[in-house]
Amino acid sequence: MKIHEFQAKKLFSDYDIPVPRGSVAASVDEAVEIAKQIGSFPVAIKAQIHAGGRGKGGGVKIADTIEAVKEHAGSILGMTLVTPQTGPEGRKVRYVLVEEGLDIASELYLSMTFDRESESILAMASESGGMDIEAVAEKTPEKIVRVVIDPVFGILPFQARQIAFGLHLPKPVIRPFTKMLNRLYALLSDKDASLVEINPLVITKDERIAAIDAKINFDDNALFRHPDIAELHDENEEDPLELEASKHHLNYINLHGTVGNMVNGAGLAMAVMDVIKLAGAEPANFLDVGGGASAEMIENGFKIILSDPKVKAILINIFGGILRCDVLASGVVTAARNIDIKVPIVVRMEGTNVEKGRKILAESGLSIITASDLKDAGEKVASLVA
Repeated sequence: MKIHEFQAKKLFSDYDIPVPRGSVAASVDEAVEIAKQIGSFPVAIKAQIHAGGRGKGGGVKIADTIEAVKEHAGSILGMTLVTPQTGPEGRKVRYVLVEEGLDIASELYLSMTFDRESESILAMASESGGMDIEAVAEKTPEKIVRVVIDPVFGILPFQARQIAFGLHLPKPVIRPFTKMLNRLYALLSDKDASLVEINPLVITKDERIAAIDAKINFDDNALFRHPDIAELHDENEEDPLELEASKHHLNYINLHGTVGNMVNGAGLAMAVMDVIKLAGAEPANFLDVGGGASAEMIENGFKIILSDPKVKAILINIFGGILRCDVLASGVVTAARNIDIKVPIVVRMEGTNVEKGRKILAESGLSIITASDLKDAGEKVASLVA
């Protein structure tokens, strides 16, 4: 689960991680009042959406006067902000963060996340703050400091010093920086966060540190332990189809192609999308109904796929195990009878009760195209959307 920058900074403050003074506004009048409370200029007006690259899309402005605050807040609030992470459809801005400007001497990058390879926490830092860390890793990987933290022991003093020295911090900044690292790790651990990121973390000209930006992602599976975090979820930032799918316990991701997919198993779903692309088409979604899906879940998955206007054909690929092929077939038939299906359907299934499943489909009266194997399924569905 993602949260907004202003929510992440509130959590930072709770853990004594320094952030600029400021608050969130949902209207121009609120933005002006916050700027007055800050009492000094410049102030930053920052769009609050769940995507990076906001400045490049015009979602971050600097105001030197109250009139400028009015102008910038008015132009950002309500806009559809398009960034490299939103896709061409963009996101509507409902809030802006108004915060004090700082006299910046340098910008750093800092994050902590899970490292599956070492089964530990990975802390990453770089002197190239304010840039996309992916670009830094590609062009100047030597500028990234990496430290693996054993979750049994937490971040140790020598590791904090290793990061500080790797960033070539001024001596007066080293102690507050290492304290901040410990607090950041505590936040990650206490709240079951999967990522905490500060980009940029700035050093001011009077040698203070502050998190100018803040990003925190949380492990969805741990939210039952943190009702306070679950309350921060903003449904307006979710894709409507993905939100609907989550209500039915379906793993769905909306994409930009024309072939709708229904598969049981994440790995199998990835393979199906590869096959579709190899056949010359583009997947419209990732939909994993899971190994234990019921006929009702199959029907709901069908409804979600068909509510996407981009979909011109549907490919169903099921390996019958826990989810039997006859249960899948019954769900497909029920969905087809309850929904006006106007697109062709290609089905490939193997496994438990496969013959029974094929019989259900054959006797349903539905116009369903069967495929002998995965390659055949990909080619048939691709020909339908060509």
